[in-house]
Amino acid sequence: MPDRGGGPTGPRIRVGRPSRRVRTLLMTLGVLAVLGMVFTMFAGFWTDWLWYRSVNYSSVFTTTLWTKIGLFFVFGLLMALAVGVNIWLAHRLRPPLSAMSMEQQNLDRYRMGIAPYKKWLLLGITALVGLIAGASASGQWRTWLMWVNGVPFGQKDPQFKLDVSFYAFDLPFYRFLLGFGFAAAILSVIAAALTHYLYGGLRVTSPGARATAAATGHLSVLIGVFVALKAVAYWLDRYGLAVKSSDFRATDNWTGLRYVDANAYLPAKTILFCIAVICALLFFATLWRRTWQLPVIGFGLMVLSAILIGGLYPAIVQKFQVQPNEQAKEAPYVEKNLEATRKAYGIDGTKVTDYSGTSKTEDKTTLRDDVGSTASIRIMDPNIVSPTFQQLQQIRNYYAFPNNLDVDRYAKDGKDQDTVIGLRELNLAGIPKKNWINNHFRYTHGYGVVAAEGTSADAQGRPNFTESDLPSKGDLGTYEQRVYYGEKTTTYSIVGGPQKEIDYSDDNGEKTTSYKGDSGVNLSNPVNRAAYAVAFGEPQILYSGAIGDGSRILYNRTPKERVEAVAPWLTIDGDAYPAVVNGRIEWIVDAYTTTNGYPYSSRTTLGDTTADSLTATNDSRAVVAQQNQVNYIRNSVKATVDAYTGEVKLYQWDTKDPVLKTWMKAFPDTVKPKSEISKDLMDHLRYPQDLFKVQRELLTRYHVKDATTFLSGSEVWQVPDDPTNRSGNAVPPYYLSMKMPDQKAQAFSLTTTFTPNGRDNLSAFMAVDAEAGASDYGKIRILKLPTNTTVNGPKQVQSQFNSQEDIAESIRLLRGGDSEVEYGNLLTVPLDGGLLYVEPVYVRGGGLKYPLLRKVLVTYGGQTAFENTLDEALNKVFGTDGATPEPPDEGDTTTPPPTSDNPTVQQALEDAQKAFDAGQEALKDNDWEAYGRAQKDLEDALKRAEDAQAEAGRGGGESKPGAKPSGSPSPKPSS
Repeated sequence: MPDRGGGPTGPRIRVGRPSRRVRTLLMTLGVLAVLGMVFTMFAGFWTDWLWYRSVNYSSVFTTTLWTKIGLFFVFGLLMALAVGVNIWLAHRLRPPLSAMSMEQQNLDRYRMGIAPYKKWLLLGITALVGLIAGASASGQWRTWLMWVNGVPFGQKDPQFKLDVSFYAFDLPFYRFLLGFGFAAAILSVIAAALTHYLYGGLRVTSPGARATAAATGHLSVLIGVFVALKAVAYWLDRYGLAVKSSDFRATDNWTGLRYVDANAYLPAKTILFCIAVICALLFFATLWRRTWQLPVIGFGLMVLSAILIGGLYPAIVQKFQVQPNEQAKEAPYVEKNLEATRKAYGIDGTKVTDYSGTSKTEDKTTLRDDVGSTASIRIMDPNIVSPTFQQLQQIRNYYAFPNNLDVDRYAKDGKDQDTVIGLRELNLAGIPKKNWINNHFRYTHGYGVVAAEGTSADAQGRPNFTESDLPSKGDLGTYEQRVYYGEKTTTYSIVGGPQKEIDYSDDNGEKTTSYKGDSGVNLSNPVNRAAYAVAFGEPQILYSGAIGDGSRILYNRTPKERVEAVAPWLTIDGDAYPAVVNGRIEWIVDAYTTTNGYPYSSRTTLGDTTADSLTATNDSRAVVAQQNQVNYIRNSVKATVDAYTGEVKLYQWDTKDPVLKTWMKAFPDTVKPKSEISKDLMDHLRYPQDLFKVQRELLTRYHVKDATTFLSGSEVWQVPDDPTNRSGNAVPPYYLSMKMPDQKAQAFSLTTTFTPNGRDNLSAFMAVDAEAGASDYGKIRILKLPTNTTVNGPKQVQSQFNSQEDIAESIRLLRGGDSEVEYGNLLTVPLDGGLLYVEPVYVRGGGLKYPLLRKVLVTYGGQTAFENTLDEALNKVFGTDGATPEPPDEGDTTTPPPTSDNPTVQQALEDAQKAFDAGQEALKDNDWEAYGRAQKDLEDALKRAEDAQAEAGRGGGESKPGAKPSGSPSPKPSS
């Protein structure tokens, strides 16, 4: 070629095919990439299968998998066939081509371009829509299983007289089918129209008819199918009114028919159904008439009817019939909503009793004596003392306790007592040297239970431990103490192989162990190792010498994760709690069955109603099902997770729940009958907090039973904000052994308070019997205070505590230096018509990293006390804080010698004064250890003085038991 660039010419470069070696290399790389992607997908599937098999719930995996696969292929093929057949049919109905217009000439180029690839293009389009539709349908596996296995509720809705199961199980599946039908019809119309346009069946700018007769008939039928589906939608909408949510002035999540629904929307939907059927028939009729005139008129009539009948007419009814006389019109429908909502949330058996709020007993001594029999007041707050457990019982940095401990019941001396309990779990952040071997092979588990009495503290404000030290010992007896599964155990461990594990450390050094359980997945198989290396992104699993015969990988180790995995149809409570059961540590997990399809029952968002001040400030207390909206809930399953083996057991708790029965049909043999719950386990089961929080939120409105009061809103309550916490969230419910006025003995209960909407005074107190083995388990009692008097609510009580001058000064002193005052749970106890409030006060500081109980606030009947112990505070509130010496008998002429003449007594009193002064100085310096020593010296000195005086009395006269020596300082110095 001539040089046209003016520069030198070079050798001509020939572009040819790559060499065989390059082609082979590229092909090999391509094959390896495909194999890598395939193995990555296989690894995810295979590890899931191995895990489900390891926990003996492989049937859950296979049932779910085959259901998803079946839905994917069935609905994917249906969608592909619907679209593919209509494309093929539109192509078959194409007219003879004649390039007489510019439009057709331009289209001709596209027709010729795709002609060689028509079959492949058809297959590609149908495969794509089939894959998308199949993937979407596979996500409806729960809807399918509930429809196939639905069990009747035995309750009928008040409007259509259909069993509730129709709305809970059938209607959702019918709506899914309807949505799928709409999608198939729309995609078929679009695909057929494009094909007709491409091949000349539809014309936009060409002269002559805009559509051929074949295209007209084909598209009319498809549009007729769409309109027919719309008719079905109108018919289903009639039933949908029973589960439709709307904003009503009494509640934001009102569900069910109102007057306008029953008298305007319901007949409108029926009329629109009839119009849509006629309109669909007109579209089908174009197969014979070959004209769009009548179908278009019919479609226009349907649209106009939807606007006038479906929109304008109900608005007129609401404006001119309902609003002028709303209470009379809406009352029958409100009553249906009240009844349905109370049944759906299990609050229909709530007992509401009037309560005066003021005590009638004038004998304060009697009231003081009644406190002990009325409640076992818990002054150890499980949400405060975790750092104290951590400091005193962590023992090794690689152990830790949850941020929120739990409250349970354990027998001591034949009597149940409220106990604060936590597990010493593995804390990887505290491992001395972090590396892959230490993180996953050597440090694998926690060790032991730590428990303390809930109703007492020692002289220094520390918990009275009933189970402590390492290994743990105390009142709980012998049990397997190793904790391989827990709330803080979020990483995988490889155990049981050649690498030994750190068990615990004592004065004789580290003890090692090797896991003997059968939990986890065996890694001796190289395929398993490769699969986990890919799934966990850790190649060392494939070749590490620390893995050998007997090695097993443990993962999904939190109780919540394990129960969610083996029972994906359940909603899990946010707080799992441990218990020592039959010689093993078991995590107890409450699980719920829910539905959003209970007719007339108002909805609630679980994430909102289960949130409180603890979920807002602590990561370990989860919020259940954040955005899950439900209008029916049951605590139908109690689950356990063994802390050593990870074994998961599901027990049927609510034997009447039709939702659980439906899932038990879908997944047979996964839930054990209630009769298999052992007595030891039953002793530790309790009423779940999240269900209680949902119920208390509903009871702020649904404690009333008559429509007039409900509509007026005069009896609306609210859950008060936590006055001890600045998060601004609701006060959490508290577990407490107590006796309600109609009970004969204390029962382990879950309690809360209510205030009027927008005000801070108390309107009601609510408690549920939380003792699983009790006959009244789950019975909700509400004490309703009179509206014409004012009883202080939690916020007002807290303000009263802080506003009293002497208490405020004491708290100011406690806060001196770098100390912090932490308020514990503000407990409310009904007592003789009044309400007793008790709040422990903790101090953290003065060189201490953990809170200690320093004071107890108590108020009752307008009297308030702020003392070192609960007994002292109660004594002061009820005026029984000192013993009054009895006058001597007239015939008794002997008197004890003056204490000032007794050198032993005098020396003891001087020692007591010195100890008292030392305690005051330590208090000012926030030196709590010195304060504790001074208090002990003070008690010893006073005891010596009392003994010396008693000895002198035996020589010259008897002193009254318990009387203080004259001139002795108070043993409980004021702060």
